[in-house]
Amino acid sequence: MDEKFNPWTTLDGKEVYDNPWIKVVEYRVLTPGGSKGIYGKVSFKNKAIGIIPVDEQGNTWLVGQYRYTLDEYCWEIPMGGGPIGIDMLESAKRELKEETGLIAQDWKQIMRIHTSNSVTDEEGFVYLATDLTQEEPEPEDTEILKVKKLHLSEAVEWVMNDKITDAISASGILKAARLFDI
Repeated sequence: MDEKFNPWTTLDGKEVYDNPWIKVVEYRVLTPGGSKGIYGKVSFKNKAIGIIPVDEQGNTWLVGQYRYTLDEYCWEIPMGGGPIGIDMLESAKRELKEETGLIAQDWKQIMRIHTSNSVTDEEGFVYLATDLTQEEPEPEDTEILKVKKLHLSEAVEWVMNDKITDAISASGILKAARLFDI
């Protein structure tokens, strides 16, 4: 099968929702099997940016917060939205400082990820941040955060034991652990 071939046919689409963060469009389509159907697509107005800070001892930082959409408390890597058109690295530096108070001298993009490609075109990026110094966090007014420092190997265990379920966090932690041979 040709990987560039698109078996879907879009008949038309209409915007059904729009706010400062997302837009939802409902499309009338012909499915790969030829039947008529609908497909909803959520488009984010920011890039998802996650950061895995790691110090010289192999420690990392997680952020805990209550997630309205899930109605539960979640542990994640520091992350946020990077406005489209703004340098992603600058957004990553801002998010790390806001959520943890950490400043990193060395940055490396380690991952590109699609968070839920059956319903959204959201694209995420994960950065590894090292050579860290600590300052005061500056959380947004929508965030009540708990910051936890733990060894990267323990963060891997949190992923493996479903204590971390966020897709960007789980995949980023596992990739960072592989890069550090943990």
